This record gives sequence, structure tokens and C-alpha cells, in this order.
Amino acid sequence: MDMVLQWLLLTVAVAVGWLVGRLGSGDRRSGKTISDEESVKDRLQFLFTNYSDQAVENFVQSLAVNKDTVSLHLSIGSHFRNKGETDRAILIHQNLLARPELPPRFSPQVTLELARDYLNAGLLDRAEALLHQLMGDKDYGRHSSQQLIDLYQQEKEWAKAAEVARTLTRGDSDPAMFKVLAYLTCELSEESLKQDDRWAAQKLAKEALEYDRSCVRANLIMMKLLVRQGSYREAGSQCLKVFEQNPEFGPEAIDRLMKLEHEHGDIGRLAKKLRKLYENYPSTSLLLALVESVERASGRPAAIDLLRQELETRPSVRGLLRLVEMAGYEKGMTTDEGRLVSRIGHLILANRPVYRCVSCGFSGRQLHWLCPSCKQWETVRPIQGVEAE
Repeated sequence: MDMVLQWLLLTVAVAVGWLVGRLGSGDRRSGKTISDEESVKDRLQFLFTNYSDQAVENFVQSLAVNKDTVSLHLSIGSHFRNKGETDRAILIHQNLLARPELPPRFSPQVTLELARDYLNAGLLDRAEALLHQLMGDKDYGRHSSQQLIDLYQQEKEWAKAAEVARTLTRGDSDPAMFKVLAYLTCELSEESLKQDDRWAAQKLAKEALEYDRSCVRANLIMMKLLVRQGSYREAGSQCLKVFEQNPEFGPEAIDRLMKLEHEHGDIGRLAKKLRKLYENYPSTSLLLALVESVERASGRPAAIDLLRQELETRPSVRGLLRLVEMAGYEKGMTTDEGRLVSRIGHLILANRPVYRCVSCGFSGRQLHWLCPSCKQWETVRPIQGVEAE
């Protein structure tokens, strides 16, 4: 179909649809209210299905700008952005902002859409400037600030992200934003720790805990600082506070605790502490740590008995492999058979993810405090189950 003819037909189709929508609005008082957004959505679906993108774009360029057509411009711009044709979306939104007849109340909304276009196109400096411009807006300021935090997180500009997050927590009791601020502050603490600025690292870690008492990472940073100071017993006690904050991260605490114990010796009544923790927060990592502790304190037979007993009620592949390693030679199992069981068990676990995001389902073998997929903090956690914890 000739492009000019397409454009004419498109113009007529939209005009008729708009007129029908306007005439139909007179019946709303007597009947069921028809959503303007649904009406526009239906008409747009018709346009996108029956006309080429070039014809739609040409139509937009000639379309009047007023309070009745702004949503049409925005929807078409979003359509191109969602299709990956960000350049077209940028042109549509730039054209809309440049039109003097654009009602002022729509300017922040169009600006936000243009900022999203720039983010999609990787034009981060331009997006940053527009989002900063919108931060104080009554209707779009909060959303723009959140987008700006996401941008800074992507660029690992933790100080800038924390600065914006602080503006959102002033006079706001939203715990989600305080958690974001706590984890951004942890990033700054880790940076100070890398530079061996222990005073700044400790100050920032404590600040993070003030923002969010349940911030597991801040607690583990405090433990790391105590280890550097040579305060090993205090470090062990600090580590165990993770179970009070969020037991799902217990395996992370136990791994660090056992490493501390291996490198610096007994940190005080470890077996008793582990047994009590396991009763309240059972997990494979905690069980294996308890078994190791019992073996040191009471010998291998006592440790084997404990492991067998717990595997009866809480089976796990990692627990079974440890049992084979400790007692596989018993009950007629030959050394070769024990090796075979061990090999199969390790193959089962080799490619299994260790962590999974409870929000989006992202999984992997490495702990990410910020989920690489959904960009949320502290949602990637150790997986539970027979082949995991």
C-alpha cells in the first residue's frame, strides 16, 4: 500500500475512532463508565496491527497536541520503545515536549517517558539530567528518584545513589527504601574497607544498621572488622546475630564462623552454640558445622551417630556425602562403592544453583546482595531443599 494512502487511511481511522469516543462519552452518565485508557488502548492495537510503523510515525508528527491527544502520543512512543525502536520513541517524546501547545501539566510525564527512552538507549547522562529535573515534582518526583537510584546502582555510583535515597526517606517511613539505603551504605562501607579505612567502614556499617536493623550484610561487615582487629570471640558473636536478623542467611553466617574457627581456634563453646542454633534454625550447613564440632569434642562415632539421626528426618545430598566420607566403609560398603556414591553425589550438586532470588527466580552459584535480574536488595538467598540447605 502506498505510504501516502496509508497515512490518509490512518488519519481517517483515528479521527473516526476519536469522534466515536467523544460522542460515546455522553452516555457515560446513564450507563457504565468506559475507561479512556482502555478505549485508547483498543484503538492503538488496531493501528499497530493494520498500519506500518512508518505510517504511524508520520501520523504522530502531524497529530495535534492537546489534553485529549497527549495519551495517544505517549502510548505510541511507549509502543516503539517496547519494540526496541528507541530512536523513534525519543523523536516522538522530544517532538511532544517541543510543541508549545503541550499543556504544562503533561510536561513532567512526557519528560519521564523521554528519560526512560534515554535509559533504554544507554544515554545515561541525558537520562540523569532529566530525572534530576523531575526529583521535586509532586506527581513524578518519587518515581524519578527511584529511577535515578537504579541508574546510579547500574553505574556503581553508590554515594550518589545513597544521596538520592536519603531524600526519599526524609519524612517517609517506607521500610523498603530504608533497606535500599542500608545496602547502599554497605557498599560505601565495603569500599572503605578495601582502602583499609577501618574507622570509616565501621561508621558506615553502623549507619546501615540504623537504617535497617535487619541488614545482614552490615552485620557481616562488622564481623569482618572485628576479625581485622583480632577480636575473634566478639567476631563470632557478631556473626551469630545473623540468625536473629534473617535465618535464611544462616548458611552464610555459618560458613564465615567455621572459617574463623579453623583459622583462629576455638571461639568459645562452639558446639553448644551450634546445637542450640540447629534446634531453632535447621539447615544442612548448620548440621555439617555441628557434626564437625561434635567430632572434635567427642570423637567421630558420636559425630556419625548425630549425622545419621538427623539425615533420617532431614535428608540432604550434602549430608549424605559427608556421611559416606565419614562412615562409608561400614556395613559392607567397599571403598570403591563409597567413591562411586561420592562421585555421583558431587555430580548431582556440581551444576545446581546455590542461591535463588525470592522475587524474580534468578539463580546462580554466587551470592549477589543486589539481584542482577530484578535489581532488588537482599532477595537472593540460599536455596532450601534436599539438594541444597
